[in-house]
Formats: sequence, structure tokens, C-alpha cells
Amino acid sequence: MTKDIFRYDKMVEAALRGVVREALSRAAQHGLPGNHHFYITFRTGHPGVGIPEYLRAKYAPEMTIVLEHQFWELSVGEDAFAVTLSFQNRPERLTVPFVAISAFADPSVKFGLQFQENAAPGEVEDKPGLPAPEPVEARKSLGGRRGAKTAAPKHAESAESEKKPGAVVTLDAFRKK
Repeated sequence: MTKDIFRYDKMVEAALRGVVREALSRAAQHGLPGNHHFYITFRTGHPGVGIPEYLRAKYAPEMTIVLEHQFWELSVGEDAFAVTLSFQNRPERLTVPFVAISAFADPSVKFGLQFQENAAPGEVEDKPGLPAPEPVEARKSLGGRRGAKTAAPKHAESAESEKKPGAVVTLDAFRKK
């Protein structure tokens, strides 16, 4: 049996994760215009995810954050993003590799993406994420721009019922059966 070197399913997923990277990069540079806001669901136990242990324990296996009105120091790298959010009035720095994201949505334009769990360990290389930056003052804003709402994170299951319907792209059609 020959090994499929093309893995189109992986190429498509990487390209769609690039859409998430670009959306976050634009938000980091320009803020969130109009009613734009992001729901980002990620696997808390994925390698490279940097979150406090009490959040990892509380929101295992997935956590959904909502970026809308309040966020600080959003930084976006090639392989991960980092943001400071407030949890019970306490600033916490989160670092999330793009490969850890399982869903991304911007309900203001009815746009959403869902990602499948990565292949078995060793099959796909995961690149390391951004180093966690030093803690910052929680009230520092992005130059007066609209930032991200720090709603209490929810498990992905409860967040799903609150999401508005929209265009969700799944990659099942591209996967080998």
C-alpha cells in the first residue's frame, strides 16, 4: 500500500486554520469593527496550550472563549495566538496553538468553522506555540479599539446551544473513509 503524500484533507484544514489566523491578526491590528466578535473553542489538554491549571481542570476537555468587548494584548504568531482575558476579575494569559482549535465562529456574519481532532500522535507534526508573554495589567486596552468580551468560558457543549446558526464548514467530505 502506498502512502498518500498529498493528504488534501490536511492541506484544506491548514488553509482554514489560516483563515482563523488572519481574522485574529486583523483584530489584533485594528480591533473588532461593528458587531464582529469571535467564539473560539479549543482543546485545553492539547500540547502547547498555555492556560492556568485551574482553568484547564474546570474546562476539560474543551473551553470556549468569546472575544468581543474586553481583551488585552492579543498577539498572533504563525502557529499560535495569545490573549489576556479576565476570569472572576483576575487577568489570565492564554496561549492557544491553532492546531488546538476545534471551532471558530463570528456570529455577526454567520460564519463558522469546525476542525477535526488531529491525527494520532506522530502522524502530524505539531509546531510549538508562542511563548507565554509576561503578565500585563488587566485594564490595559488595545489603544481604545473594540476588544474582546470576556464572557465566562463555557464548555463547548453549552456554547453550541447558544451559537446562532450560520455557515459551518466541516472537513468530513475530504477525509479518507
